[in-house]
Amino acid sequence: MRIGELARITGVSTRALRFYEENGLLGSERLSNGYRDYPETAVARVRNIRRLLDHGLTLEDVAHFRCCLDGDVMSANPDPALVAVAERRLAVLDERIDALVQVRDQLAQALTSGR
Repeated sequence: MRIGELARITGVSTRALRFYEENGLLGSERLSNGYRDYPETAVARVRNIRRLLDHGLTLEDVAHFRCCLDGDVMSANPDPALVAVAERRLAVLDERIDALVQVRDQLAQALTSGR
């Protein structure tokens, strides 16, 4: 299938698909006219990439999941190494949330004390 069809089916932009391919998460064959040709399995792979990104993982994190991107990644038996990747990302997100809460509280305090 060509890139436009894959984009339409998955709801992911062609630009994102090219980016996933540049980062080794998605593969295609080149047709004689230079167009990309993706296998049918690319639909599940792209959906899994999006699912992981939507769950807060980065593209670098998703790269660790290459081995299971073609299956049902969300219900697969969790590999301890992949769980560790997700746990590290969760810790980073928790730190960012804590920092944002502190900034919000400081701003709220400044607004309250300035009245």
